[in-house]
Amino acid sequence: MRRVFLKQAKRFPWITNVTLYGCLFAGGDFAHQCIAQREEIDWNHTRNVGVVAFSFHGNFNYFWLRGLERRFPGRSARMVLRKLFLDQTIASPLATTVFYTGVSFLEGKEDVLEDWRDKFLNTYKTGLMYWPFMQFLNFVLVPLYLRTAVMGCSAFLWAAFLCFSQESGDGTAAVALAWLLSPRTKLPPLDSREEK
Repeated sequence: MRRVFLKQAKRFPWITNVTLYGCLFAGGDFAHQCIAQREEIDWNHTRNVGVVAFSFHGNFNYFWLRGLERRFPGRSARMVLRKLFLDQTIASPLATTVFYTGVSFLEGKEDVLEDWRDKFLNTYKTGLMYWPFMQFLNFVLVPLYLRTAVMGCSAFLWAAFLCFSQESGDGTAAVALAWLLSPRTKLPPLDSREEK
C-alpha cells in the first residue's frame, strides 16, 4: 500500500497531497467529536471543515511549500530557518484566519469574524509551540513531493484542536489539555444545544 501511495504521489503530486491533507484535516474534526463523546456526530460541521481544508488549506499548503523550496532550496540550517520564519509569520496566521472565518461562513454565522476576534491570537501563540517543530521535521526529512501529505498528518491533530477551540475553547493549549484530561459525560448533539 505504501508503495502504491508513493507511486501515485510522484505521478499526481497535487491531487494526492491535497486529497490526503483534506481528509486528514476533516478527520481531525471527526476525532474531536468522538473524543467529546457526542451522542451523534455533527456531519455538517465535519463537511464544513473538510470544505475549508480541501478548497483552501490543502491547495495553499501545496503551493506554499513548493514556493518556499524554490526560493530557499536545500536543507542547510540557514535555508530551513528562513522557511520556518516565513511559514510562521505568513502561512500560519493566514491559515488560522481562513479556518475560523471559513467555517463560520459555511455555518451561516451572522458575524463570521467573531471566533477569529476571540481566539486568533491565542491560537496563533499555541501554534508557535507546535508548528515550528513539525515543519522543521518536514523541511529536513521529507521530500518535496510528500510535504503537504506529511503536513496533513500534523494537521490532523491541529484540526482537532482548532475544532475544540472553535466550539468551546479559547485557542489555548491549557484549556484544551484541561478539557482532554477532565472526566466527561456525553454531550447532546450540537443542534440541540444551539436551540437552548
